[in-house]
Amino acid sequence: MARMSAEERRESVIRAATSEFARTGYHGTSTEAIAKRVGVSQPYLFRLFPGKKAIFLAAAERCMADFAQMFAEAAERAEGEAAQKAMGDAYVKVIAEQPERLMMQLQTYVAVAAAEAEGDRELGEAVRAGWARVWDAAHLLLGADPSETTDFMGHGMLINCLVAMGFPVEHRVWQGLYPPA
Repeated sequence: MARMSAEERRESVIRAATSEFARTGYHGTSTEAIAKRVGVSQPYLFRLFPGKKAIFLAAAERCMADFAQMFAEAAERAEGEAAQKAMGDAYVKVIAEQPERLMMQLQTYVAVAAAEAEGDRELGEAVRAGWARVWDAAHLLLGADPSETTDFMGHGMLINCLVAMGFPVEHRVWQGLYPPA
């Protein structure tokens, strides 16, 4: 079997870190757990990333980029309301079928709040920039005005809460949102 390149190893670290951070959050995840999941030593992990925060930032940035890409793919052949429905349906489907992706997103917000409460703004600045890129991607794909894009993203945040709380899509609280296709 061929050895993985450093870039392939970085990718495996980001995937493993996403799983670990999604499950136990920033403070609850050890770099030892990430290294073990990837099958590397901690010293090797720190040759790929300078520290735990850098690993978390890479996972958070990947999370946001993946959602922006998912929106783009969903809206590829649609415009206006059809694009909005396709993007909403794709989002609900992804977070329902891959709850780890939702949990990573939610853990990212928790980590930002905790870091900023401790006076560390670096994490928040990076996550806000990533979230703004997701908003910009949705805005362009929807061809909407800023208010409509904000409504769309707000619906997404409500969907996050409903899925995180375990509401089945048949429940009345989902009325008017984007049920899966």
